[in-house]
Amino acid sequence: MVVDGIEIRDFAPDDAAAVRALFIRVNRLLAPADMRDAFEGYIVRSLTEEIDRIADYYGERNGGFWVVAAGADIIGMFGLEPAGDAAMELRRMYVDPDARRRGIARRMLDFAEQECRRRSRFRMDLSTSALQREALALYRSSGYELVREEIADTASNKTLGGGIRRYHFTKAL
Repeated sequence: MVVDGIEIRDFAPDDAAAVRALFIRVNRLLAPADMRDAFEGYIVRSLTEEIDRIADYYGERNGGFWVVAAGADIIGMFGLEPAGDAAMELRRMYVDPDARRRGIARRMLDFAEQECRRRSRFRMDLSTSALQREALALYRSSGYELVREEIADTASNKTLGGGIRRYHFTKAL
């Protein structure tokens, strides 16, 4: 469905290059100057393990991945993967910096919550870092409960590591 010229739709193979570029752009913008090398390593790992194989990655996990399109341009993306029997985990929710402050992230979050309900998963879990202040504000204002904070020391395709503070949230749907 297209609303205000914006459409949230399933990821398609033709979206791969735009999703890759958005992932790289957002993560490079997040990188503090003293952590640029660590972010580049995280980007490479995430591309290899997940972003460059989105259909397989989310398919193997019985999840899903969506893009936000404004005409031919991909301006947002997000994924869901199961987190136990009753929940889904929100992953890779990014909005193009040039398209922010238009309610797109909130629409993506609402869509993800509806998708969880559709799949009979009545809880959504997510995490974000201290570097993503706007995301923290969105999740808090959307009724997400902070369940724990941690200092992420170990890198994976889900976190940079490097001592960045991570916040884990949940919401009953």
